[in-house]
Amino acid sequence: MSESDSSEKTEEATAKKLRKAREDGQVARSNELPAAAVTISAMFVLLMIGGVWVARLTTQFAAGFTIDRKTLDSPNLLPLVFAQQMGDGLLLILPLLLVTAVVAILASGATGGYLFSAKSFLPDFKKLSLGAGFTRMFGTRAMVELLKSIAKFSLITTVLWILITKHLNELLIMGQMSLEPALTAAGLLIAESAVWLSLCLLFIALIDAPYQRYAFMKRMRMTKQEIKDEMKDMEGSPEIKGKIRQRQREMSNARMMQKVKDADVVITNPEHFAVALSYDPGGDGAPILLAKGTDHMAAKIREEAKANGIEIFASPALARAIYYTTKTDHFIPEALYFSVAQVLAYVFNLAQIRPGVQPMQKPSPKLPPSMQFDVDGKLTNP
Repeated sequence: MSESDSSEKTEEATAKKLRKAREDGQVARSNELPAAAVTISAMFVLLMIGGVWVARLTTQFAAGFTIDRKTLDSPNLLPLVFAQQMGDGLLLILPLLLVTAVVAILASGATGGYLFSAKSFLPDFKKLSLGAGFTRMFGTRAMVELLKSIAKFSLITTVLWILITKHLNELLIMGQMSLEPALTAAGLLIAESAVWLSLCLLFIALIDAPYQRYAFMKRMRMTKQEIKDEMKDMEGSPEIKGKIRQRQREMSNARMMQKVKDADVVITNPEHFAVALSYDPGGDGAPILLAKGTDHMAAKIREEAKANGIEIFASPALARAIYYTTKTDHFIPEALYFSVAQVLAYVFNLAQIRPGVQPMQKPSPKLPPSMQFDVDGKLTNP
């Protein structure tokens, strides 16, 4: 897509687009970070085992120019000697190779994570487009990469020039030294150069890694129309709709269950239905339905009521009537005032019982025909 189109992309990329980009092998990547990590790890290994390494390298280097009489008399032994020299050299640098390989793998996934996408290996004929080619060659990304390469080259060249100028006399004298002192001096010079080179690469990586993340997220931006189209696609999926409705029910039930502790009474049938009511005797309003449920939800309401010491009153007909006629956070219908008043009076009386005081007889609420429902919500006396 042309960069002129990117100016219209003002919205942050959705999780769906980022997931699809990852499946296509598109993630934020910083080439400078692995390079810096590998160089620093190599320098660390050299500083840890550099003395031993240089000593063994000196011995092995000298041994490579020493050939005994037996080998000279039998040229067929020379391949074996060379193979042994190569094997010893490989063993010598093996710790360095292993450490740098592990660090390279770890650092490569530091910005965009680890990813293997078969689509990255498939041919993309869109890249054969002349317009796309010019965009890649002369676009913003190309200019940024060019400026970054120039800055990196300039920084490293400047540091190396300063080091060469500083140690020029040592370099000239090194050619007149014997082998072992020359290798020691060269090792120290290489170590110092590696330190400064690592610091340069680290400086570049610390700038490049956040920039690559920012540039990737900017490329992934979407237009408002793309956001709308994606939302339509998601909402049109029956699975997504079902999950949204399920989540909404779960959130609604959770909020409803939190209100049970504020109820004055829970009326049940007593197994399949449960309704929680609250009433303010000092107010002007009717009782309010705080929560209602059937089966599993009814059991949870009863458990919450028991945990909070709320009276549970068994009245199957009244529980069904309230359940089918009243929405949560709404007043009960006027036709149920008298029946619910009997229950509330009984519950409030239980809370005021004192020793020697006769408790109120448990009522059996009667309902008008218009409020008598069966378990399926149908009127029994239509």
